[in-house]
Amino acid sequence: MAGRYRWVVLGVGAVAQGTNAAVFLGLPALTPQLREFFHLSLPQVGLLLGAVNLGTMLTLVSWGALADRRGERVVMTVGGVGAAACLALAAGGHVVVAGLALFGAGVFGASVNAASGRAVMSWFTADRRGLAMGIRQTATPLGAAAAAVVLPVVAANAGVPAAFLALSGFTGIVALAIAVFIREPDGAVRATRSQGVVLRDRRLIRLSVASGLLVVPQFTAAALVVELLHEHRGLAVGAASGLFAVAQVLGGAGRLGAGVWSDAVRSRLGPLRVITVVVAAGFVLSAVLVEAPVWLLAVVLVPTTALAVCWNGLAVTAAAEMAPEGSSGTALGMQNSANYLSATITPALAGWVAVSVSWPAALLLAAGAAVAARVLLRESALGYPSTPVRVKR
Repeated sequence: MAGRYRWVVLGVGAVAQGTNAAVFLGLPALTPQLREFFHLSLPQVGLLLGAVNLGTMLTLVSWGALADRRGERVVMTVGGVGAAACLALAAGGHVVVAGLALFGAGVFGASVNAASGRAVMSWFTADRRGLAMGIRQTATPLGAAAAAVVLPVVAANAGVPAAFLALSGFTGIVALAIAVFIREPDGAVRATRSQGVVLRDRRLIRLSVASGLLVVPQFTAAALVVELLHEHRGLAVGAASGLFAVAQVLGGAGRLGAGVWSDAVRSRLGPLRVITVVVAAGFVLSAVLVEAPVWLLAVVLVPTTALAVCWNGLAVTAAAEMAPEGSSGTALGMQNSANYLSATITPALAGWVAVSVSWPAALLLAAGAAVAARVLLRESALGYPSTPVRVKR
């Protein structure tokens, strides 16, 4: 029974992850409509969208540590209910209120990122963990893709506030499912070491910084792809949003494939290094093709955007496996904090570079960050074994 129930836990956790992603990755698909509704410039709307990531970044470690001590169910349920309430508040129509509400949605939504990953680590053994984490992480781009398709339609037909209310309602439903279905396996280990021991681990610090750098290309694409194809190249907003959605679906498949790949080669960081190099090359090529025929730009930009999404599960799994037993929530909170710091800064920074310098410069910024991440991920620096650290049963 326990063997089957782990898939229930994974399924609910994945849906929760996808729902959270619909907020911090799906909302950028509303960029043109948010700009019109709130009367914002491109850098300003980047700051508005970045509020979600700022709230998440500031609370990830705390949620992870709480999950290590109290378990996933209470953490994810409280977080889900709080996020739903904040998203409902964002529908009020005032840009300052919306910014504060999105910050709050990030604060509460952070619970999912740390706690759902800990649940996977508790329920799945090392030889299946890459697949399980791949499924969980695949929910992120799929949730973003669904939001990219649905939210612009809702906003166009019923207004931007209705889009926020739709996100709020679904988040509340998922919080209820968490309360009903999530539980820990028999013999689950709670944290026995202090939070500081995990946060001072040099390997985790280096992996976390590399992950943060890899978020730069991911969120450059999330913030700019629709705007680049629509405003700069003249593609219809529906078509541009659709291509962004396709990229997210491909990225989701890539996360699943990367997880299976890492199980097969018994290494998380080997595949991660390969993906990092290809992402850097893809953004360089996209920068070269910014003024090329739009179909050719899309042919390169869509798979590059997908690759910029698919690395995350590998880094998450590596971070959790490096952590002391029972402390994976704190380790995931630490690794994700670096991700969200980059996610907070990148939309506004990429938008500013695109407007003030050029679109190619913004894409080259993403490529440079991927190169820096690859340097940090070199094997001699991390000392991370080729096989998973331990098997939990």
